[in-house]
Amino acid sequence: MRHHSILTLIFFLVFLNQFSYSQELFVGTNYHPHDDKNPEKIKKDIALMKAAGFKLVRLGHLAWDSYEPTEGKFDFLWFDGVMDEMNKAGIKVILDIAIRPAPLWLRQKFPSINISDASGNVLYPYRRYMEDVGDPNYQEYAVRFTDVITKRYAKHPALVAFGIDNESGSGPISYSETVRQRFIVWLQKKYKTLEALNKAWAGQRWSRKVSNFDQIGLSVTAAPERMLDFRCFVSDEVNICLTKVLNKVHENAPKALTNTNAWYYAPGKHFDYANIAYSGTMTREGCGFYPGNSLVNNAGLKEALFGISRIQYEATTPFWCNEFTSMTSIPNSIRKSAYATLMLGNQLVCAWTWQSMHAGEEQYLQGLVDWDGETNRKYDEYKKIATEFKKIEKYGFPYKPKAEIGMAFDFASQMVSSAYPEKHEAQLETCFNLFFDYNMDTRVLDIANSDLKYKILMVPGVAVMEPVKAKKIRDFVKNGGTVIMTAYSAVVDSTNQVFSETQPGLLSDVFGIRRASYEETESMNELSRIGLKGKAIRLNYKDKIIDTESERFDVIQIKGAEILGNITSIDKDYPIITSNQYGKGRAIYIGLPARQAVLSPIADDLIATLGIKKGPEVPKNVMARYIDNKHILYLNLTNEVQSINIKGYARSILYDQKYNGKFTIAPFEPEFIELE
Repeated sequence: MRHHSILTLIFFLVFLNQFSYSQELFVGTNYHPHDDKNPEKIKKDIALMKAAGFKLVRLGHLAWDSYEPTEGKFDFLWFDGVMDEMNKAGIKVILDIAIRPAPLWLRQKFPSINISDASGNVLYPYRRYMEDVGDPNYQEYAVRFTDVITKRYAKHPALVAFGIDNESGSGPISYSETVRQRFIVWLQKKYKTLEALNKAWAGQRWSRKVSNFDQIGLSVTAAPERMLDFRCFVSDEVNICLTKVLNKVHENAPKALTNTNAWYYAPGKHFDYANIAYSGTMTREGCGFYPGNSLVNNAGLKEALFGISRIQYEATTPFWCNEFTSMTSIPNSIRKSAYATLMLGNQLVCAWTWQSMHAGEEQYLQGLVDWDGETNRKYDEYKKIATEFKKIEKYGFPYKPKAEIGMAFDFASQMVSSAYPEKHEAQLETCFNLFFDYNMDTRVLDIANSDLKYKILMVPGVAVMEPVKAKKIRDFVKNGGTVIMTAYSAVVDSTNQVFSETQPGLLSDVFGIRRASYEETESMNELSRIGLKGKAIRLNYKDKIIDTESERFDVIQIKGAEILGNITSIDKDYPIITSNQYGKGRAIYIGLPARQAVLSPIADDLIATLGIKKGPEVPKNVMARYIDNKHILYLNLTNEVQSINIKGYARSILYDQKYNGKFTIAPFEPEFIELE
């Protein structure tokens, strides 16, 4: 009973701390004092940080053996001084719990921690993130290190948050014998019997029936069913490790926030982050924000903002960009990016990195301070950001997105779509970009975890359709929601086997169609009535002509749905956009992957008919958000002066000017106004 009461108190304190520091904006930097541990240099650096108006630093990143140089012999005295100096300067600290890379002494003690390639060769850790995080010995020592460092610094007055690992999706997957044995245990727990396993894995195909569990192997490229199970197993092991560390942090430091650079979708070891994101145990979702160096080209900025949205999911707490671009970014591009992130709920702009490093793999990545310790133009730009953020932070920041449109992202579907002409994440990004251009808030969501309280649900290429997801989509539409599903959705079941029932699997009646098969556009264009070639397609949506491209298109048979659009460029008209009334709502199917040219007119119609609130009226390529009913943030993404119309009078909080009826924004500049 006492144990239950303690856990209840811990989670109550975690809940309260989700709302700590919620009326500030932070500017700071990543700092690596373990590089030389020079007290005088550290004091000089901190003085420069304070002079720049920095409120927060991130420390401890990738530095396990700086605190524990040999097993069980901890050295914290040097770092105590760093924490104390930060506190004297009034600078708060995110202290990363650097459980990766694992120290060499730990690898020597437990060689099973090392990565093995697909051929079984044990690899030397020649780069970071080369450890098998599922290894029980590794996890034991990672949690032990977490226990020691959190107990030491939980009550330090400079501490604001503990960082939980870094880029957990990065690094190679291990194919060692110990991994194979753990995979076997995972499969036994999931399937219980060989009969169930063989059914799930289609063991009858190509003579691959498993007659005992020891016949199970690991492969980089495997049959679809086996590939999906193996990637789910790897994902589960990453999540188990992170959850153990999070639980230890909350046990030892219930008043501290938690944060991570959650690059879960890194190509090396992409894992399913949704359960942690929805658990609330990571009280400040975070990422490294790297939009590229350009001021003029906005493609990198949009992609980096999409990264925030993917990590944020439906969290209602502020977001933290705990790494933020510096390097060789064009002057003013960092500031431009900083203001853009505010419109997705970001609270922290934390430069990577403070000093251009003298050694190691990143010795030529430039920071705010040059190799000799002198500041450069990027320091001045961050100082300007800090000054401006201090001016505006009390007027409703950090921003709280108010989305009426949800966009589904699904780990299993991303794994499965690696075999398709277009990946699930690419379709999701297209949907994000559509509403980004409309200056409308959206939320990336996990269908199984979400309550789906939106007017529109986008389902872009969600290939794997399990009963729980299908029921939630069905109920969403039945109760009045509008769903838009695109090609490559509801193709396979939870085992990655193509549905033997009518597609889209488990939802054909909701959409009122039968998806019969697909055609390849380039081949079908041999029959083009208008001479199209390659992947080009022309379609008609409500008398609007739309030209786009796609590798494939779905062959759709109508089973009650209304045809809204046809492909008109091939030998005959092919239904390609349909709408079906189901219950109180509507299910729209597009037999092409997500394309802005196709989605845009559909979205325009739905925004009008469903009464969805648009963003502020602005010229094209100007970002804008109503921060609250009196304050509007703008950002000019173009190299031309833009004119903004407003009703009545307004005051510029950034530039201390008065406006009447309209104002202008210089190229690549922000503006923040208060309506009068």
